[in-house]
Amino acid sequence: MRVLITGITGFVGSHLADYCLTKPDVEVYGTIRWRSKRDNICHIEDKINLHECDIKDAVSVQNMLKKVKPHYIFHLAAQSFVPTSWHAPVETLSTNIIGEVNLFEAVRDLGLDPIIQVAGSSEEYGLAYENELPITEENPLRPLSPYAVSKIAQDFLGYQYYKSYGIRVIRTRAFNHTGPRRGKVFVVSTFAKQIAEIEAKIKEPVIKVGNLKSKRDFTDVRDIVKAYWLAVENCEPGEVYNISSGKAVSIEEILNRLIKMSEVEIRVAKDPERMRPSDVEVLIGDSTKFRELTKWKPEIPLQKTLEDTLNYWRKKVKRQI
Repeated sequence: MRVLITGITGFVGSHLADYCLTKPDVEVYGTIRWRSKRDNICHIEDKINLHECDIKDAVSVQNMLKKVKPHYIFHLAAQSFVPTSWHAPVETLSTNIIGEVNLFEAVRDLGLDPIIQVAGSSEEYGLAYENELPITEENPLRPLSPYAVSKIAQDFLGYQYYKSYGIRVIRTRAFNHTGPRRGKVFVVSTFAKQIAEIEAKIKEPVIKVGNLKSKRDFTDVRDIVKAYWLAVENCEPGEVYNISSGKAVSIEEILNRLIKMSEVEIRVAKDPERMRPSDVEVLIGDSTKFRELTKWKPEIPLQKTLEDTLNYWRKKVKRQI
């Protein structure tokens, strides 16, 4: 069984590689770029097969697939940070949409027949009204960022290529997920990193924050990657599936929990640079469709996720001192 993970050096990609390596008779392949940092995969680099590939380059994608000939493809490579999409909308749309088209077209041209999981996002739902919560797969899509628009395009391209060409695409819409290795720009990680720096006395005891009132449905990344594996094994091509905990927690509560894990006195300050032009106030997902088909359920409690994330940053900051 040859498994290809695009974006294997990323947060989710590296955790998915860890999980795939626990499976018997599975060979793990991943795409990297020449400038990719390999910190997230350095512990498994001798157990995986890496191929240099720029998903925005059609020839590069085709050459890579010709070598790997995967049975499963987990398409995770993307510009995945919502605020960046405001500053770089063209780059976000190009990477996420054209990159996926290149993948699908290469699969077609080479006559391959893999199962492809397209990692969508709860951001696709965007503006959700209170009477629509928790959000099912049938909810209208009202995107509030260029990133969300790009993920909707990826989502619907998956549907179109399945209907038009029979390419076996599984579409998932994962709600917020976090944990160790999450990039420093994402909300839980940025809080944890700042706390670790304050504890190490390399930063003043002030945490800079954006909007704390929004509520999100958080799942541990290690539960999410198990869901992705179950998706390619059990889900129907062409269909779309929410993956979520079904519970919402405010960003303010996340921050307070992390601060309580530290013995250092910390002050909170609003940072205008961390505010978005528009923000989704509440996202709670209904993953009944996915759970009934796969028997998946999240197992790692939020408190454990937060502890592991903070400890990850404590170690990382100490190494940098």
